[in-house]
Amino acid sequence: MPIEKPAWFRMTQRRPLSVAPDLPRPAPLLFDAEHRPVQTLGEWLKRKLDLRKPWRNFLGVYDQPRGGNAVQVVREDHPEGAVRRLVRYESEPGELVQGYLLAPDQPGQGRPGVVVLHATSDLTIRQPAGVEGPAELHIGLHLARRGYVVFCPECFLWRHGKAGQPRTAVEWLKARHPGATGMAKMLFDASRAVDILAAQPGVDPRRLGAIGHSLGGKEALYLAAFDERVRAAVASEPGIGLAQSNWNAPWYLGDAIKKPDFHLDHGQILGLVAPRAFLLIGGESADGDQSWPYIAQALAVWRLTGEPDGVGLYNHRKGHAFPAVAQSHADDWLDWFLREQPSP
Repeated sequence: MPIEKPAWFRMTQRRPLSVAPDLPRPAPLLFDAEHRPVQTLGEWLKRKLDLRKPWRNFLGVYDQPRGGNAVQVVREDHPEGAVRRLVRYESEPGELVQGYLLAPDQPGQGRPGVVVLHATSDLTIRQPAGVEGPAELHIGLHLARRGYVVFCPECFLWRHGKAGQPRTAVEWLKARHPGATGMAKMLFDASRAVDILAAQPGVDPRRLGAIGHSLGGKEALYLAAFDERVRAAVASEPGIGLAQSNWNAPWYLGDAIKKPDFHLDHGQILGLVAPRAFLLIGGESADGDQSWPYIAQALAVWRLTGEPDGVGLYNHRKGHAFPAVAQSHADDWLDWFLREQPSP
């Protein structure tokens, strides 16, 4: 792990030169419900609770019993530098889920752990686990080779839907959990993945992170906002603003976000992550210079919490992709914020 903070972190907090003046801007965060300024850490922590409640109500509170943390190993193989296990476990009681657990090929203790959430692909977990697909999206295998314990869980859209037909999974969800949005289910499952990861031998439960691209980036954003065990997160091309991606799809938030009386926004979701670390990666597709207003507003919150370097935007300008340069920056981010802390 690094002993010096990477210098490029500061660049993620500089206003891009090409930000359009008429971009949508999220509602100010540092004001309470009575429009009084939030000026102290204590006031911000209270404001977080005020922001969290309406979002949880909108998502559909998903307070289901959590399955146990035991996993059944289906098969194991040994790609260079890593051990990779396909496992089954319960997300909700009675709902079996598959995921890949990866670890360095040398045993160790006190390792950081990362949940890697897969992109929209019929390869699902096989892609981040490095079984199939383009090497630049073998994010989980890459991190395992760098010394992380990694868990890659499967999104419910493929577990309960047909390939390319996520609406069938939405129908399953509505029948099982009326009132829950697709993102509520994704958040629940991602948090269960944190449970499984934290329970693995050799993992330091104080050093947990999350990363995802596209669909996985959306899940990483919500997981970081609502699960405070996640100390550092990287979201690649999620579309940070509600208008920047297909957040109104029925498998995410639904058409309610388009109604005139909908007053929540993703600036609030981003604010819920503070003071933990969050890096937004864009490529001038779903995210990029147009995402800056969200980071600009969030900076004031992170500074108030005493972690001024904990949020930023990196734009690789290579489209809706996760190129090697994005992985390199994600490595730096996770290495720094998940580094072992000195004993008090």
